[in-house]
Amino acid sequence: MTELRFDNRVAVITGAGRGLGRSYALLLASRGAKVVVNDIGVTRYGSEPDSGPAQDVVNEIKAAGGEAVANTDSVSTPEGGKAIVSQAIDAFGRIDILIANAGFNRPKSMKELAQEDFEAILGVHLMGGFHVARPAFPLMCEQKYGRIVLTSSIAGTYSEKGLAGYAVSKAGLVGLSNVLALEGAAEGVQSNAILPSAETRLSEGRDTSMFPDMRAELVAPMVAWLCHESCPVSGELLVALAGRIARAYISETVGVYQPEWSIEQVAERWAEIGDTKDAVTFPVLPSGFNDHLGYSFAMARAGGAK
Repeated sequence: MTELRFDNRVAVITGAGRGLGRSYALLLASRGAKVVVNDIGVTRYGSEPDSGPAQDVVNEIKAAGGEAVANTDSVSTPEGGKAIVSQAIDAFGRIDILIANAGFNRPKSMKELAQEDFEAILGVHLMGGFHVARPAFPLMCEQKYGRIVLTSSIAGTYSEKGLAGYAVSKAGLVGLSNVLALEGAAEGVQSNAILPSAETRLSEGRDTSMFPDMRAELVAPMVAWLCHESCPVSGELLVALAGRIARAYISETVGVYQPEWSIEQVAERWAEIGDTKDAVTFPVLPSGFNDHLGYSFAMARAGGAK
């Protein structure tokens, strides 16, 4: 198979100083991409910024013969997001790839979670994704090419105790990615959300002694493929952990139609309503929203016939 390369492509990767982001940066750079390595170098709780991690990755890339620049602007503000994207233009003249990966966490139960911690987590994950996508997307549309990867999580789809801010942010990024995919479809811009898992600083505190190999490097190839010009995929949700790569998607039961409902009838017919046999899916592209409506309307017009 021909090697998939990224020569003359420019990638912006947030949170690229450590963990998953670092693995993405090193892989793309090794295949020819010019990389803006963004990381403010905070701890896993979002404190004590340090410019060292971003520069360390840049040094690694340059030592291997690649091209990269370090950036320490914060994704948590519109100004920071714009500055990150602007650095790609200033340094390399364009932006082809955006991987929004920056994040930290402050695990707390809903009984204990402080408002400021919840907002801080949303600020770096959900708003951070928006803050870099907003200035990058028009530039990609203008050049009729772009690849966007937003980092969701299984915590955003299945959730987990003690991770309210993280789960809400990661779920929101799926919606953002889908909007970018829909609006970018006619402009040569693709967007996908990923659900990666790896042993990084965010997994500290867990007992991972019985886990299989969960290196960040096992996730990077899937992410890089989503960023390649030959990749046809957009509006999708991809899973990668411990060597497993999968496609995740939203599915619905066929459901039940009645012209009128009472509370008691919902209860009585719940088994039928929830029956997963013959479940249906509506992919985001090309028209999942309208397909969903059309399916429901057709059932209503047919008086319940599937």
